[in-house]
Amino acid sequence: MKYFPDSALMQLEFDKVQALLQEHCKTELGKQMAAELRLHTHIDYVKTALQQAHEYKQLTLLQEHFPNDYILNLKNELRLLGIQGAVLAGDQVMLLRKLAESMHSIVRFFDHERRIQYSGLFSVITHTHYEKKIVILIDEILDESGQVRDNASPELEKIRMQLYRKRNELRRAFDRALSKLSKLGYLADTEEAFLNGRRVLAVFAENKRMVKGILHGESDTRRTAFVEPEETIELNNDVASLEREENKEVYRILRALTAALSQHAQLLNNYHDILGIYDFIRGKAKLALDMDGNYPMLSATSQAHLVEAYHPLLLLYNRRNKKPTIPLNLTLDNDNHILVISGPNAGGKTVTLKTIGLIQLMLQAGLLVPVHPSSQLGIFRQLMIHIGDTQSLEFELSTYSSHLKNMKYFMENANGKTLFFIDELGSGSDPNLGGAFAEVIMEELAKKHAFGIVTTHYLNLKVMANKVKGIINGAMGFDEQNLSPMYKLIVGKPGSSYTFSIAQRIGLNPALISRAKNLVDEGHFQLDKLLNKAEQDLQKVESKEKELQKLLKENERLKREYEILSDKERKTQQVTVLKLQNQIKEEELQYLKDMERKMKQIVVEWKRTEDKPKVLKQAEALLFRKKEKQINERMEKKVQDKFLEIGGACKVGDQVKIRSNGQVGKLLEIRDKRGIVKLGNIPMNVPLTDLVLVKERPKEETAK
Repeated sequence: MKYFPDSALMQLEFDKVQALLQEHCKTELGKQMAAELRLHTHIDYVKTALQQAHEYKQLTLLQEHFPNDYILNLKNELRLLGIQGAVLAGDQVMLLRKLAESMHSIVRFFDHERRIQYSGLFSVITHTHYEKKIVILIDEILDESGQVRDNASPELEKIRMQLYRKRNELRRAFDRALSKLSKLGYLADTEEAFLNGRRVLAVFAENKRMVKGILHGESDTRRTAFVEPEETIELNNDVASLEREENKEVYRILRALTAALSQHAQLLNNYHDILGIYDFIRGKAKLALDMDGNYPMLSATSQAHLVEAYHPLLLLYNRRNKKPTIPLNLTLDNDNHILVISGPNAGGKTVTLKTIGLIQLMLQAGLLVPVHPSSQLGIFRQLMIHIGDTQSLEFELSTYSSHLKNMKYFMENANGKTLFFIDELGSGSDPNLGGAFAEVIMEELAKKHAFGIVTTHYLNLKVMANKVKGIINGAMGFDEQNLSPMYKLIVGKPGSSYTFSIAQRIGLNPALISRAKNLVDEGHFQLDKLLNKAEQDLQKVESKEKELQKLLKENERLKREYEILSDKERKTQQVTVLKLQNQIKEEELQYLKDMERKMKQIVVEWKRTEDKPKVLKQAEALLFRKKEKQINERMEKKVQDKFLEIGGACKVGDQVKIRSNGQVGKLLEIRDKRGIVKLGNIPMNVPLTDLVLVKERPKEETAK
């Protein structure tokens, strides 16, 4: 993407976004890619870059682990692989193994389903493959700690076996010397020591000539001498010789291993680049999570349909300071491709302009942008920007001269694939003459079908915006009642500069404000006043519309709650009915089971007993129990009509009712926990708990 001037990216603060991205990258390659971030004009490249960042963001949100944990910066190790005769140390080789392991984990991550689901991320490794020989080569030579294995070569195994024996022999000889000299009282310390790589004894300085051996040095106080005993000199020499042989063999093995790995140097370099790319993609995803970045729809044609777009840096700043950020909504297309924004100073015109510019730069750099996913953005081939005071001391150009120089470049180079931004068009000159030039510049850019945003205070530009095809008006909202900017873009109407309202806000003398109003051209003043009133009326309409939408939502919520409650009540009733039906069915089923069991018992009794009439009576009583129950219920009703339950303890001679059959009689006797009740002429033994005290109801009540 071409851009003008050279400082355009810095003016739109794209370098600050790059710095934030670099902070999220961990590998050297990832940081380098962030620092060298390019703006692309091929829609396929942009689409792939956005898709990859979006997929990694989704992985993070779903808390699904992507296996690029190791942060490996192996430039030096990989460079040595390309040098003939170079030797990598064991720990360096283990880093290469870790690199191969990481690649293996990534390849395994992409099963058939994930290759489809995360096709953008999978495309990074489609040009390479995992080579298991690399890990096998390393594991044959090195152990888990990066040390060369004993069996890495027959020669090394032989040397280490000899070394093991010699060291044991040396230890035994040294222990004997230590024990002997300790008994003689020659030793300043009974612990062994090492000096110049040799095992030595700490001997009192006055006894050093009494000990046969080699003097290797003395302590700082000169009270202790370090002597290598005569018995261990030859053994120490043997051990040192074997250690040199071991080092030579280890070096030879590592050199051979490095040569073998160098055959896979290109593949390992690819692995290293792939981990760097995934680190860069992870950085883009983390940046998107920080600034609510999303993947908008892309269009091959030039356009900008922004829904709930935020300035990314302003969003982060306000979030840190717990302040709200106002989003903007804007559409630039073939019919309306230039937006003229007017309104008061410090109302957010320049921020709006920078928001659109920075979002477009981020998009074409392959970064997710802080817009609603329903936004649709096109790809532009060049970007032109003119913001702030561009006075040039070098070329001795005034502010306006520099301004015109830039406008000349805009008009000569703009086309249908250009996105331009001009802050305060025509400023720095006589308002009438500057306004005239500004109109000409706008008409020329509209003819070239360039897309762009222009901020201005010129009234003639506000008037021409709705007359020239392709140019539309926009205004930054202003709360005149509180005399404060709203930082909200309103597309479709020009805005008032609120010059006199702002003067009133800062406390300027009312008489001075009145004099200034009288000096202004009446038509100009009336038009600004109309714009002012139109904007305030529009804000009132929007406020009423918000209230109406709020009421409609509340009404919809109440309706849903009512429907939910109705459904709950209906279901509760259905459940209650079903429970009652189930209860009845359960009672009937239990009754039938009891009948079946008792009938089986009667059949058994019939076969076993001689007294057939008795069995028939039992069967009859069982079969007609229901009828008997009905008779008992009728009898109980008659008793209830005639007698009144009074409760209390029952005594001999009281009238009592038997609860189980509802009959009333006289309590004749109490035996333990049972009572003898006379029913007519028949005494009946009944539990006391089955008796209740009663008295006859008054005749008047019985008659009723």
